[in-house]
Amino acid sequence: MMAQDYQPLPFHRLDSGARYFRPRQSLPERVTAADPALMAMTDLSQVTAYTAELTTPLSKAQDLMIKRGVRLLLVNNANHQVIGLITSRDLEGEKPARLLARAGGAWEDLLVADIMTFQPKLEVLLMEEVANARVGDIIATLRQADRQHALVVDIDPDTGKPAVRGLFSLSQIGSQLGLDIDPAQQATTFAELERAGISDPSTTAGGE
Repeated sequence: MMAQDYQPLPFHRLDSGARYFRPRQSLPERVTAADPALMAMTDLSQVTAYTAELTTPLSKAQDLMIKRGVRLLLVNNANHQVIGLITSRDLEGEKPARLLARAGGAWEDLLVADIMTFQPKLEVLLMEEVANARVGDIIATLRQADRQHALVVDIDPDTGKPAVRGLFSLSQIGSQLGLDIDPAQQATTFAELERAGISDPSTTAGGE
């Protein structure tokens, strides 16, 4: 028996106001278009994904985006499966107004399910292709699709099935390229990326 070799540790009181550690991914502060795309990807194996449910009120989803400084929430079901997404573009665009004009009611009554993009309509990037891409390739991809975000799917080693592994955000890329833009206030535009030194993302993506 080795019980006598073990020493109990002393307990201490928890300081008032103490917080708790959160998963954190340290993306580089600055990138160029020629850098590996993974240097600009939010990796959900390292950080917590922000999510909403079908029944989440739009006002609550908007508050969460503002509080967390994000412009996209994954929408999941009770089994933690991704069934869609909602973006700040959805909230700020014409969808809510069109819906209210057609069905009546107030903005406060709208739910995430009313304006989200459902899984069958989602197009994603594959991790195996992203791993060999550069930041400029991602900019060109988002520009061609006129999107602010792109989801990246990988094979979950625990299940052997596809799962959302990462997220590209145009505002995140813009910040890493040196743009001083508050994503909670406005979307990053491709014109702003060009002023930050991306004269033509499609050309940059194709060259060495």
